[in-house]
Amino acid sequence: MKFERRDLSKLQWYALAAIVAIAIAVAAGFWSNVGAGKARVERDAAAVRKAQTEQRLGQVRTEEQEIKARTQQYQQMEQAGVTGQEKRLDWTELLRDLQRQLRLPGMTYEFGPQIPLESSPAAGYAYHSSQLKIQLRLLHEEDLLNFVARLQREAKAMVLVRNCKVTRLPSGNSADGAQLLADCAMEWVTLRRASGPKQP
Repeated sequence: MKFERRDLSKLQWYALAAIVAIAIAVAAGFWSNVGAGKARVERDAAAVRKAQTEQRLGQVRTEEQEIKARTQQYQQMEQAGVTGQEKRLDWTELLRDLQRQLRLPGMTYEFGPQIPLESSPAAGYAYHSSQLKIQLRLLHEEDLLNFVARLQREAKAMVLVRNCKVTRLPSGNSADGAQLLADCAMEWVTLRRASGPKQP
């Protein structure tokens, strides 16, 4: 079979059509890859946004739980009378009542000025401390333990015993029957709402 010149011109159109079809297929493949890449980028961006949203939601839930816990703790301390301004008159009355109830031979004490302690405005609390130096005349060691236990249970403050020194009194020199002398340093801590917008 021989190709003639007019057959070649016919083949030219078929070849051109084939080239056009191939070009269209290549273009379609290229655009398909571009679209797939764009879809992958959008999917990854959506996944990042979802992760960020879930992280923020988790932080909000954690902060909400912390606020609830702080509020509950503050309410418990409020019921125990530990919050608010220092109640120094109540404290002195409690000291005298305990001395009388426990039949302690003698007691002298002095409260120092109230000073601010650690403040946590984010939590809505501010701690304050009043130092107490107290000297107790005791019949025996158990008097001191009973006194401190009652004080920590009944005082409208957190009573922290910093140190106690107990010495024996000379025998026969005590008209009130005291055998021991206890020198103690205590800290009476109260809690107040801190000034600021964030409060429990």
